[in-house]
Parts: sequence; C-alpha cells; structure tokens
Amino acid sequence: MRAPDASGPLAPAVLAVRGAALLLALVALAHTLVHGLAEPGLALVFGLLVAAGELIRRDAAAGEREPAPLAAAGALAYALLGDSAGRPTTHGALQVIAVVVVAQALAAVPRGACGRRTDAGRAARRTLTVGFAAVCFQPLYHSGQAERWFGDGPWFPLFPLTVLALTALCDAVLAALLARSAARAEGPGALPPYGSLLVDEVRALAGTGTAIGVTGVVTALGVAVAGPWAPAVLCGPLLLTQVSARRYAAVRTTCRQTMASLARATEIAGYTPPGHARRVAALATAVGRELGLTGPRLTVLEHAALMHDIGQLSLVDPVAGGATALLPAAEQRRIALLGGAVVRRTGAAPEVAAVVERQADPYREQPLAARIVRTVNAYDDLCGEGVGGPLGALEHLRLGTGHDHQPQVVEALGRVLARGGLTPAGAG
Repeated sequence: MRAPDASGPLAPAVLAVRGAALLLALVALAHTLVHGLAEPGLALVFGLLVAAGELIRRDAAAGEREPAPLAAAGALAYALLGDSAGRPTTHGALQVIAVVVVAQALAAVPRGACGRRTDAGRAARRTLTVGFAAVCFQPLYHSGQAERWFGDGPWFPLFPLTVLALTALCDAVLAALLARSAARAEGPGALPPYGSLLVDEVRALAGTGTAIGVTGVVTALGVAVAGPWAPAVLCGPLLLTQVSARRYAAVRTTCRQTMASLARATEIAGYTPPGHARRVAALATAVGRELGLTGPRLTVLEHAALMHDIGQLSLVDPVAGGATALLPAAEQRRIALLGGAVVRRTGAAPEVAAVVERQADPYREQPLAARIVRTVNAYDDLCGEGVGGPLGALEHLRLGTGHDHQPQVVEALGRVLARGGLTPAGAG
C-alpha cells in the first residue's frame, strides 16, 4: 500500500484520519505535560524502541503494509503493558499515545535531514491504532475488570490477545481507507471497491501483522515479569525479520523492473506501439480491482499484463500496430505459448507465465487474470485500429462476448473507463 498524498480528491478521507490523529496527539501531549511523565524509565525504553524502529525502516515499497515492524511492535507493547517486574504501572492510555507521537517525531528529524520521506499518513494511522489499543487495555486492566473477566491465571493472556485482534481490525479499516484514497489520487479509473481492499488488509494480518502483534503481546508480558530489559531480548527476532523483509522487497523490485524492461523490448523492436504494455497493465489492474482482485492475485495480473506481448518477438514480420487480437486463433495461440515460455525463464511466478500462455484460449477455459488481460489488450488494439474510439472498441468487445470475452470483464472495463471519462487507451 502506497502512502497517499493529502491533496486533490483524496483530501477528505486523509484529512479526516490525520485530523483525528492530530487531535488525539494534542490531547495526549497536553495531559502528559500537565500531569507529568509516569515511570519515565519505562517511557524512555519504549520511546527509544519506537524511535529506533522508525529510524531503521526504509521507505515503503508498493504493496508493503508495514515497513517498520519493530516500531509497531514496540508501540503495541507499551499500549498493552500493565505490570513491570510484578508491579502495576500507572502510565495510562494518554501517556502511551504521547510517547509514541514524540518518538515518531524525533525519528522524523534525522530522516528528514538525510532526505528520506516522512509518511504522515502512516504516522497518523499508527497513532490512532495504538491509541485504540491503549484505550481498550489500560482502563480495563487497572480497574480490575479484565482480571474479573479472565482471571489471574493461564487464561489472562487472552485479554491482551483479544485487544490485539480488535486493534488489528481497526488498523485494517484505516489502511483500506487510506489505500482507497491513494487509488483515487491515481485517477477515477483506478478506484477499487473498499470491501476488496478491506478483505486484502485482513488477509495480510496472517503474515507480518501476526508477527508484529504477537511480539507486542509477548514483550508486554515479558516486561511484566522481567522488567524493562525484556524488549531488548524479545524484539531481536522481529529485527531479523525486518532485515529479511527488506531483502525480499528488494528482490521483488528487481523482478518487476526486469519485467518492465522486457515488456519494452517489443516496443523498441517495433512489434507493439509505444506505451502499449504500460497502458494494458494499468488498465488491467484497475479492472482487476473492479472485479475484486487484491494482493498477490493483483500482482500476478499486473506482471502478466506487462509481459503479455513478449511472444511477438518470435514473429518474422511485426503485426501491423501490434494488434494480435486481430490475428487468426492459431497464430494467437502460438504467440501466447512462446510468451509463456519466455516468462518462465525470467524467474517470474509460475502463475504469471500461465496467464500469458493462455491468452488465446476460449475465455471459459481461462483463469480470470487471463480473461482480463485478453479483454484489455483487445481494447487497446481496437482503439489503435480506429474502430470508432473507446465507445466503438467497447461495442466491438461486447459483440465478442459469446466466445472471445467474458461479459463481466467487459462490463467492468466499461465501468472503469466511464469513471475515467472513456479516455482512449492510447492516450498518454
């Protein structure tokens, strides 16, 4: 998920999130200044943990949900902290928010001095999420209500885990809202359904989100028994996870750059019009979102759309305008199979090659991603052939829904184009 920019059409949603976070931060800071800092040693330990996690994070890559897991785990641990070395703490929910806000602000100073981006939207989201966890946990714990509900025994860890589950859901709601605002900033045709984004965020909790949450809970329980030295030991594995995640993200970025370069090979050789692969990938991704694709399935669709014409390099003579949609079925199938063979040698996911090599199959036998790429590619080809502009191209696709194109995909394409004002695919 990219961090949205609070400008243009996304301003209402983003400003609402940032405004709520700013108000909460001001109340928490004012309360802490008036009443003083309770247990400054613990506040310093967790503040340093959050600040260190922010300092070592890198700028979020596309699709990356939490580039600073160490900071997130430290903030959650402080929000779920009830005891320290067997003695009850007294810091309260508002101090948790104040410490996290100050730690994020302090970490932003050296990052800004080094020219690294500060993600205000992500900071606001963390402030609200940690505030939610602290408000759910601290009053119930210190009033004794949590102990009456769960007892003071082996069942008590269910209380912080329950709060963690609710906090994760709150974070997913905010993340989906910000992701939709970021998509709206890219243009009306890229706007995905909010429900699909929310499902994607909830599914993502099974990965790094679970590691962050469990580390936060375990760190809080460790401090309750061993005191403020526990975070140094318990957060070590998460730090190693963060390093591994950074390397994995770098590999993914390199793979995508390789695919984009290979996709341009057909343009440089004169087999396809300039920008064709980029246009098809962008429009196919928007149609995929419209049809509910998220996460890895959307990534496979984007990569396959970039590489869908790579098989044309096997042709002796280029197709006029690169319009493979107008070729005989046998020739389309040969190009698709050759393209799939090339993709398999790039190290891309096998699913990407499967989508590319099934471009010429009847749509009823294709996976959804292949149906989308086939339809969007045909739309771009038809616009280039001058069949009456976008409306004429769409009408031509609707006439082919009996065999060549799935009706639902064509209608989703029409909705995406309508939101974009039926801009011709070849524009831009």
